[in-house]
Amino acid sequence: MDLGLDNVHVLVTGASGGIGLATVRTFLKLGARVTAHYHSKRAPLEPLLAEFGGERVRAAQANLALEADAGRLFADAPSAFGPVQVVVVNHAVYEARNVPLAEMPLAQWESTARRRRARAGGGRAHREHGGKYGEAGHADYAATKSAMMYGLCLSLKNEIVKIAPKGRVNVVAPGWVRTPMAEESLKNPDIVYQALATMPLKKVAEPEDVANQIAILSSSTVSGHVSGTVVMVEGGMEGRLLNSRQELGL
Repeated sequence: MDLGLDNVHVLVTGASGGIGLATVRTFLKLGARVTAHYHSKRAPLEPLLAEFGGERVRAAQANLALEADAGRLFADAPSAFGPVQVVVVNHAVYEARNVPLAEMPLAQWESTARRRRARAGGGRAHREHGGKYGEAGHADYAATKSAMMYGLCLSLKNEIVKIAPKGRVNVVAPGWVRTPMAEESLKNPDIVYQALATMPLKKVAEPEDVANQIAILSSSTVSGHVSGTVVMVEGGMEGRLLNSRQELGL
């Protein structure tokens, strides 16, 4: 099926790794033109820049924790491929240490909130389900995910049509995804067990699984009447195990 994305200008934030990089690749294969945002790592984008050339994809640097940088990114984007028609907000920061809420400093809350990401058109690469189920030790991250998945998405889908009558806002929320960020965690059999134990499909997603859903929701051809929805890409996960086998003495 033709998704109608040929020559559509797509801006992807956090595009230099994991799901973001796979999303850029997917849109390019579908004929779109892509502005690929990165903060500090341009190198992962170089193969795509070489393959598709400046007529199809360009890299754009910005620190999206800074309002001025965000404004510059969107102001400059149309100069290459015309007005931005699809935005995939895919950037964030994640504190790897487990920090209980009672011990979490305000600075960490503020930093996470400033750099929060959603998938548009809507997480740390493999923990979007934290917004649905919560995540002990990472309340800041889970709280911002919930805000994007529900309060912001549902509010923005009503506001955007006042600016763009056919504008749509949706969220793609992954579970565990095999990305570089998840690589170390997925070497631990106990973590893999907890990730898959309540998942009917019994497998960790690939970045392309998420990118494909982003592309489908971005297509006005097939999703033109879909707005304000959250698509969970989590293999049917029903929740998270709270107790390990060891803790239960099994």
